[in-house]
Parts: sequence; structure tokens; C-alpha cells
Amino acid sequence: MSSPPTPSSAKSSAIAGPIALCVLILLIHMAISGGRVAVSLTALELKRSTLEVGILIAVFALLPMLLSIKAGRLIDQIGPWRPMRASAFVVIFGTILPWIWQDFVALVISAACVGIGHMVFQIAVQRQMGLSAGEERLRNFSWLSLSMATSGLLGPLLAGISIDYLGYRAVFALLAISPVICVFGLYRVRNYLKTSHTPPAAISEKNQSVSDLIASPKLRRVYTANMLLSSAWDTHMFVVPIFGVMVGLSATTIGLILASFAAATIVIRLALPFLQHRVRPWQLIHFALLATGLNFVLYPFFEQVWILMTLSFALGLGLGSTQPSILALLQQNAPAGRAGEAFGLRMALINGCQVTLPLAFGALGAVIGVMPLFWLTAVGLGAGRWFTRHAETAKKSEGSPS
Repeated sequence: MSSPPTPSSAKSSAIAGPIALCVLILLIHMAISGGRVAVSLTALELKRSTLEVGILIAVFALLPMLLSIKAGRLIDQIGPWRPMRASAFVVIFGTILPWIWQDFVALVISAACVGIGHMVFQIAVQRQMGLSAGEERLRNFSWLSLSMATSGLLGPLLAGISIDYLGYRAVFALLAISPVICVFGLYRVRNYLKTSHTPPAAISEKNQSVSDLIASPKLRRVYTANMLLSSAWDTHMFVVPIFGVMVGLSATTIGLILASFAAATIVIRLALPFLQHRVRPWQLIHFALLATGLNFVLYPFFEQVWILMTLSFALGLGLGSTQPSILALLQQNAPAGRAGEAFGLRMALINGCQVTLPLAFGALGAVIGVMPLFWLTAVGLGAGRWFTRHAETAKKSEGSPS
């Protein structure tokens, strides 16, 4: 039987482990953030229709939407090591397949593999980061959010440059490099992943239901806020390019507007460790709901590029500030031994929005135009602020989850 770790080694592990996981998720996330760009542009190069491109992008989120809750339960039961190892290999297969076989079918398989692999890996990392408590947990989730924002910027940039200079086949070989490096890194931290997992008490499959999570008022408020903020993020990415074309902006200008949003998410996540000492999680979430809603009200009234870039930057600050708080609240309020499942439900809701929102807003936009889509999103965010208004005051009166 191994001796217990010393305080100094435990403290070192508490820092080194989360940092290593942040690097590993960055490597995996680069494959999906760059993969979305590479897959869609390659499909267009293969003379596929915009409908088929839309289906490809939806495939990235479809399987995660259906399977993330089961993945979370599995990780709760067996720990993170085996699911993370398997998912990394699935991502490698998904990224390298279109390099070997340039065909629409290969792109569909690639999107499915990268989407499901990234989902499992992300749930495992989020669950692992939440094993700490208090300020340490918030710090870990802040690091995690920063690494995701960084890879969200690097992945598309790498894909775009690679396609321009190396071609549509080579880009997938380059995207496969980061998950390959991730596998080597995983084996370096496998002991940390294995020893940190404590199997939960057996939970009957009959008694284990997602409705238990949704029935918790605390978790229901967190999921509601998370869905609305995530939908606002996706709405911005989906509607702004359409709005930009409508007002006559060039593709480069639209790219700069979206880049200002991405830059803001990195800036705010660098500042979060300082903010979280002064602002409580729900205060940050409520501010983001109100500020983002106001931003969406104002956005369609302007056509000047510098104003649109400023509004996108402000939107990035608001939406980029909430993920660590939401993850920490989920970990804190999830029933014992079911944190992975709680993160899985969050992932299912986010991916559900990513599948349905472009289809729904695309249909609505054809009927009512683009500008009302901004205002509909603002109304939803305002309603979310009202629905979660008692989130802090109710904490004392509502019992802890069993």
C-alpha cells in the first residue's frame, strides 16, 4: 500500500495536474475548432451544397447531443483515464481520415469522430478540474476556459493558413498533430488520472435519471443561464456574418468583427482570476445576461465597422466571463458521484442548441429578416435574468442535493 502524499507533493499535484489537463484539452480542442473550418471549406471545394455543409457542421454536435449524458455517467463510474485515452484516439482517426480519403463520406465520418471524441474528453477534464474546492476550483475552471478560448482562436487560424498554403488534404494531417501530442501527454499524467478517481457508491440505473438533475432548483437555474448564454454565443457566430453581408461588409471585415469577439474572450479569461476574488459567480452570470441582452438590442442599429467591432468585443467580454462560474456551480450542486453526468447534461443542452439554433433562426430569418433575431435573443436573455433572479437568495433555503 502506497504511503499518503506529503502536503508539498499534494500542493504540487493540485497545480501541475490542472495545468497539464488545460494543455491536453487545448490540443484536443484545436482539432475540433480547426476541424469545423477545414471540413466545411473542403466540402465546398468538393462542390457540395451549402445545405450539405450545414449538415456537416451539425454532425459535429449531433452525437454529443445524444450521448453526452451517458458519457458523463460512464466517467463517473470508471474514472477519466480510459475514456480520455479512447477519445483522443477517436479524434486522431477523425482528423487524419480526410487526409487519406478526400470524399464527402469521409468528412461526415470525420465530423462525427472529432465531435464525439472532443465531447468525452471535455467532460472528463471538466469533472477532473472540479475535484478541488472553493477558490481552487474556480481557478482551475478559469485556466480551463482560457485554454479553450486560446485553442478556439488558434485552430481556425491554423486551418485557414494551412489550406491557403498547403492545400485541402494537408490541413487534416496538420490538425492530427495536436491530438497525437495529447496522447503522449496523457500517458505522462495517467497515474494522476487513475489515483485521483474514487468510484462512487453504486447507483441503480433505474433510480438514476436526468430528471433528478433538472428537478433541482439550483441546477435548473444554472442550466437555464448556461443555455441562454451559449445560445447567444452561437447566435452571434451565426447571425453576424449574415448581417454583415446584408449591410455590404467584406468577408475580411466580417472576419475582423468575429476576431474581436474571440480576442475579448481571451482577455476576460486572463482577468477572471482577479475578478473572482471580488465578484460572486451569480453576480457575474446576472451581469453577463443583462449586458449581453443590451448588446443584442443595440447591435442591428449600427453599420460602422468600428462600432460593430466594439460591440462584438463587449459581447466577448460578457459571454467569455461566465463559463468558470457555471462549471463551478454545476460541480458544487451536482448530486454526489454524478458530477460527470451533470457536465454531460450541460454538454447535451449546448450541442442541442448548436444543432437546432441555426436551423430555427435560418427559417425565421427568411420570414422576418435578420434584425429581429438579435432582439429575440435579447428577450430570451432578459427572461433568463428574471428566471434566475433568486439564485443567490434561495441558496440558504434550498437543501443540498443528496
